Amino acid sequence: MKELQDIVNAYDKAAGAGRQTALATVVLVEGSSYRRAGARMLVTEDGELTGAISGGCLEGDALRKARLAMAQSKPMLVTYDTTDDDDAKFGVGLGCNGIIHILIEPLFPGSEISPINLFKQFLSKREQVVLITIFSLSNRQATQPGTCLLMDSIEQTNGSIPDNEIQQAVLADARDVLKNGNSVTKTYVYGNGYTCFIELLQPAVSLVIFGAGNDAIPMVQFAAVLGWHVSLVDGRANYAVPERFPLAKKIIISKPGPALSNLKFDDRSAVVLMTHNYNYDLAILRQLLPIQLPYVASLGPKKRLQRMLDEIQEEGINITPPQLNSVYGPAGIDIGSENADEIALSIIAEIQAVLNKKTVNSLRDKTSVHNRHAEQVVQQTVVIDEITPYAK
Repeated sequence: MKELQDIVNAYDKAAGAGRQTALATVVLVEGSSYRRAGARMLVTEDGELTGAISGGCLEGDALRKARLAMAQSKPMLVTYDTTDDDDAKFGVGLGCNGIIHILIEPLFPGSEISPINLFKQFLSKREQVVLITIFSLSNRQATQPGTCLLMDSIEQTNGSIPDNEIQQAVLADARDVLKNGNSVTKTYVYGNGYTCFIELLQPAVSLVIFGAGNDAIPMVQFAAVLGWHVSLVDGRANYAVPERFPLAKKIIISKPGPALSNLKFDDRSAVVLMTHNYNYDLAILRQLLPIQLPYVASLGPKKRLQRMLDEIQEEGINITPPQLNSVYGPAGIDIGSENADEIALSIIAEIQAVLNKKTVNSLRDKTSVHNRHAEQVVQQTVVIDEITPYAK
């Protein structure tokens, strides 16, 4: 959700300077493209772009279309057909072999219901929502309602559906998206024949890192680039300081016992145990297991994690298969990581994959992380011939 936050920030800056803006949204893709439906870009009248709707191929033409939409104060639907080999003659030249429909909406400061206000509502809370964007594929000259309604996790709505004949059907589909967790695009043949992009928006990943050693620094940096909300916890006051972790949103100095009392977890939360203090990590893991988070990482060898799990079970605490399945140790995906930066990258990638329910080669599934048998020490005797001095 970093892209949405960047768009909101850029809009507020432009509006404060009195500059006109427009929002370009990929609402439908037929075939393949660089970005999927839901990609967005804010355009200012002087050509500043925030976000992206393609790999850079569409942005120039979209800027021209956005300026026209601002001048006309009217949303427009633009289609790029990249299945045609002659698309390069239009100055696009995508080569993506897909048809991309982009809705461009001029934004008006002071509007009660606007895309930016709906984005702000979503970003203000840690809950998934459904965002509804309505457009007309069959009649591009017709009114394009645009981004018009947000439904939250308890099915409260902000905004309205402009076509009363499809309102109940759209809201029913929005509830299904909230329940099933998949965005959909549907065309309603009755009413004005509108097509609706019913989009599931999920809050930013909340990453909690236990440990403020030097190897936690790249972990925080990678997560911040992705727009994740990072909390850092450590018992050492001289390590867990803002000067070392300026990108962390929260820094907590605590012993392991009360550490979790200052944190909130949900199904978009991930935890990495990297204090390198066995007893500290053990105490935190003991508290985390009953919460049943989607991802808990334990740095270090598999034997270390197994020892912690064994100790917890010896205390009479039952570890269920789902709880065990959520613990990753050794942490990270198999990319041959060695140094702290590479290890951080592999763990961040594993978190992304797990939360998006993608299958990757996790290190925990390997018998051995490092193939020491392949590391051979070769002893070689080097004979240096006597050098005859150069005769002048």
